[in-house]
Amino acid sequence: MLKVLKAEERYSAPCALLLGGFDGLHAGHAALYERAKRTGLPVGATLILGNKAGGNVFTFPERELILERAGFAFVAEFLFTEEFRNTSAEEFVRNLFSRIDARAAFCGEDFRFGKDACGDPALLKELAPCPVTVLPLARSAGRKIAVSEVKRLLAEGEIAAANELLCGGYFLQGEVEHGRQVGRTYGFPTLNVTVPKEKFSLKDGVYGGYAETPAGTFPAIVNFGARPTFGVAERKAEAHLKGFSGDLYGETVRIYPVKFLRPIVKFSSKEELKEQLKKDLERV
Repeated sequence: MLKVLKAEERYSAPCALLLGGFDGLHAGHAALYERAKRTGLPVGATLILGNKAGGNVFTFPERELILERAGFAFVAEFLFTEEFRNTSAEEFVRNLFSRIDARAAFCGEDFRFGKDACGDPALLKELAPCPVTVLPLARSAGRKIAVSEVKRLLAEGEIAAANELLCGGYFLQGEVEHGRQVGRTYGFPTLNVTVPKEKFSLKDGVYGGYAETPAGTFPAIVNFGARPTFGVAERKAEAHLKGFSGDLYGETVRIYPVKFLRPIVKFSSKEELKEQLKKDLERV
């Protein structure tokens, strides 16, 4: 079970600590984790939410799931508030290590911390009460593997390429809401999940993928964005689960897009939309 540290909560057992924002877990993060596991100590990480333009790829609850599945023992979570933004590099390190009994620390060579991002790995080595290992940036096809690269791919609808960089792939986690219940009238009932404002969203479109639900995992076609055929401009994730029948209202689900199928278009009728959805489902 992953231990989540809020505010001034402590992790008192000897451990290895990974420092960074950890917006999900990409291939570069995975290299840090594998190195930290060699210590034989429980491994934890810092998580920072709210410091990225356009939002974060994953919310705190989503990251907690990702890191728990990866085998992390704990996470220390920080909201990027005005107070946090103005914390000096020295104070950040002092406060962090007073709460966590780290016997080894790990970061990437691009890690920055403290007010105006003035802290770097060299300063961390000076300030930390334990050895600090700094790993070079991981690269793929000549490009740095970083959250900024994942966002670029998501914004362009290159979901397959983004998923190759992310350990476990991109997903949206949320509670199933009551929708307009229009889909069931033409044979394609859907579950509706709101995309949180703080979450960086992928390009609007229709995707093939799957959904993890309390009732099991099902292939799905997912509409990320507006629903112009019905005059609905609000952006949501609306998924039709192949082979599922039942009620998931109020349940937490995770929607994983894996293939971009087509842009969102306005159809002239429900029948025209129904025929297109049949084609989409065949591709899924």
